[in-house]
Amino acid sequence: MSTPSSSRRHFVRNAAGTTAFLLLAGHDFRARALAATALSDKPQFFTPEEIRFLNAACDCIYPHDDLGPSATELGVPVFIDRQMNTPYGRGELWYMTGPFREGPANLGYQLPFAPRDLYRKGIAGADHYARSARGKVFADLDTHDQIEILTAFEGGAVHFPDLNARLFFEQLRRNTLEGVFADPIYGGNRNMEGWALLAFPGARADFMDWVNQEGAAYPFAPVSISGQKA
Repeated sequence: MSTPSSSRRHFVRNAAGTTAFLLLAGHDFRARALAATALSDKPQFFTPEEIRFLNAACDCIYPHDDLGPSATELGVPVFIDRQMNTPYGRGELWYMTGPFREGPANLGYQLPFAPRDLYRKGIAGADHYARSARGKVFADLDTHDQIEILTAFEGGAVHFPDLNARLFFEQLRRNTLEGVFADPIYGGNRNMEGWALLAFPGARADFMDWVNQEGAAYPFAPVSISGQKA
């Protein structure tokens, strides 16, 4: 990982190609969007200690700087927490039948853990590693130590009891960027500031007036699926 002051442009550049701008399934978009927006920000899946880890780790991955707000300021931990109580978080959208065997990295995820299980095991493993290596749980360390630990996880040299820390880091990094850039109805991208950073117009239904106007600046602020405007 890079230091916070140099990392945001790298993550934003990659985000446009790797981040899923999530859409609701079904036909009644507006009703479901408004229901999702009304959800409380109070954690529904993670414990208070797990949320403390997410707040610290997500801000290391996507920090506040002169370009915009941090992951926590954008509501990313809320986004990740909400995702854990969806079919995605429970692993219902994944192929979860064995055999589960250790394979080369290019074969991707090969573990029997749904995302919610991966987070629970990963956060416990990360705090245990932080206590062993630095004497405190992850959230109580200073930012420099936190970044060094996440960098070790990213490099693949750290092993938790049930998984390699690199897999947990990649899940966390991917979901952090999704929380920054997904529609605000899912809990992240507050005030659509993630979209504003990319000049992304959001979920507008019609762009025909702006087709073939090469070089012309798009004059409207982004809009959410719920109808909320920035």
